[in-house]
Parts: sequence; C-alpha cells; structure tokens
Amino acid sequence: MIRYYATKLSYGLLVLLGVSTLLSLAFFAFLNKDDKAVYEMTGQNTSQTEIERIKKEFYLNQPVSTQVAFYLNDLLPLSFHSSDSSRMMYFNPDNYQGFRMLSLSNSFGLYAKAPYLRRSYQNRMRVDEILLQTLPNTAVLALAAMLVATMGGIFLGIIASLNFGKWPDKFLLFVSTLGMSFPSFFVAILASWLFGFAWHEFTGLSPWGNLFEIDDYTGEKHLALKNLILPAFTLGIRPLSVIMQLSRNNLNDVLRSDYIRTSRAKGLSLRVVVMKHALKNTLNPVLTAVSGWLGSLLAGAVFVEYVFGWKGIGRELVNALQKMDYPVVMGCILAIASMFVIINIMVDFLYGLLDPRIRK
Repeated sequence: MIRYYATKLSYGLLVLLGVSTLLSLAFFAFLNKDDKAVYEMTGQNTSQTEIERIKKEFYLNQPVSTQVAFYLNDLLPLSFHSSDSSRMMYFNPDNYQGFRMLSLSNSFGLYAKAPYLRRSYQNRMRVDEILLQTLPNTAVLALAAMLVATMGGIFLGIIASLNFGKWPDKFLLFVSTLGMSFPSFFVAILASWLFGFAWHEFTGLSPWGNLFEIDDYTGEKHLALKNLILPAFTLGIRPLSVIMQLSRNNLNDVLRSDYIRTSRAKGLSLRVVVMKHALKNTLNPVLTAVSGWLGSLLAGAVFVEYVFGWKGIGRELVNALQKMDYPVVMGCILAIASMFVIINIMVDFLYGLLDPRIRK
C-alpha cells in the first residue's frame, strides 16, 4: 500500500521536474537569440550599458546551461545557496530565508526553502505573488464550470435515457455533439457578444468582468457573482456534453439489468427506481470523467478568461506572452502543470482507497 502511494507521488514529482527542465531550456534558449525581452522592459532607445545591466540582473548574460541551472536551483525546494555575491550561480537575494540542511562553507550550503519563481520583467513583482492573486479566481471559475457541467450533464443524461430513441433524446444528442465540437474560445466570443452585449437589456449580464468589483463612488470591493455566469457556462459546455452522454449511455445499460426489472416488477415507480437504485451505479464513470475534466478546465480557462476579462491565471499568461514577460509565463505554465499532476495523484489515491486490487 505504501509502495503504491510512494510510486504515484514519485511519478508526479518526476513529471514536474521534467516539465520545469524542458520549459526553462526552451525559454532561455529563445531568450539568448536576441534582446527582445530586454527591449520590452526598457524601450528601443536604451543604451548598451543599460541593456548589459538588465541582462546581468536577470542572469541573461549567462550561457543557456547556466541559466537553466540557475532556474532549477531557484525552483527546487532543496537548493544550493550562497551569501557571496561573487558566486552568482548560487546567489539569489530573494532566497535568504530557508533552513540550512548542509553547510559546505561559512557562506555556502544546501538549503530547504519554498520554490522561487523569479520576478516579473515588467513590474518586478515576485511571480508567486502574481499567481496568488490570480490563481484563486481561476480555481473559482473552474469549480463553478465543473459544477454546472456535472449537475447539468447528469440531469440531461437522465432525461435523454428515459426518452431513449424519442425526439428529446435525439435533440439532446445533437446539442451535446455541437457542444463538444465548438472550441471554447469561439463559444466565449459568441456568448460574450450575444448575452453580454446584444441581449444585455434582457439578461443584465456584462460581456466582461471579474469576481470582485470596486464601487465607483465608495471605492469598496464587493462580490459580483453575476460576472461568473457567462464564463462558467462557456467553460462548462464541453464537459457538460461529455457527462450527459456518459450518464445517458450508462443509465441505459443499468436500466436493462435484471435487478432493475425485478424492482419494476415489484411495483416501484420509474422515478424511485432511477433515483434510488440505477443512478448510483451510473455515477462511477461520471466521477472519473469529472476528475479528468477538472484539470483540463484549469488549463482551458486561458482563452475564456481573456475574452471575458476574468482576472485569472489564463489572462495573466496571455498578457505575459504579449509583453515577453517570460518568468510570469513560466510560472503560469508550471502552476497549471502542477495542478494537473496534483489532481491526477489525488485521483490515483482515491482509486487505491476504493479498489484495493489496484494497490497490488
């Protein structure tokens, strides 16, 4: 049992290490081609002396291999650290806090610390602080979209199954196929224009907005849940379509089972049979799909957040790409990859708890 959990955790950590290495290698190799990122920070008319100073500040004057070593050393929870500024490979002024695990000299040793994601090229903010400001908004959006998809998908799946072969079933299958076919960014643009702009007088919804809004008169921040409706609905359409078809197909199989026929023969109504007996045996594959889609929604929120102006990690990623703010880009990608890995590990752990045969 312990071996099973340790193996899954080790695989997740190796995946994150691989993603971090490939990501840093790709970005630093690109940065070394020219000084576009530096000019984005300082402007086109910057002197060569200022450019060299900026490159030294962000370690961009080092070879690619050294820059990757810098970044991984900053990122890993166990890293080498020195208070000697002449040893630049191990020097980071933002990382003095930490627990010294091993002393190799008076100024140099192995430290345990929180992962450090560098600073933004644009505003010099720490990337982890930027993520802490945006990640909760993305998590709220993804969870709301998953709630809409799960409840709506199961409900529509039940309706389609109880009308199997009839026009409601065919209509819902047609709509779910369309829902899986349209990309999220297209649906986001259409929903923003249609419900937030063209039909604004009837819906009362805005084509863009955030979870919290600031009152123009009082300056107070207040919760604006109505701004969550359109992006959550848009993001939840595809998983809703998948969950609906899964619920429909699985419920059809369960309703043909012998114990369901026996329950019906005893005089139980169809509603009681579905709600108390058939539905609980239908939800296992649905829960598996929900766990898989939750990680996808966190990544798929990138374009939806940008269209609706939602201040989440997706919008931050797009803005950072436009400004060549590569530490923020790498931090956002690593945050999304980490969420994927964490969700998959949690699902593997739950599978191990629910089915002991998997742990063998």
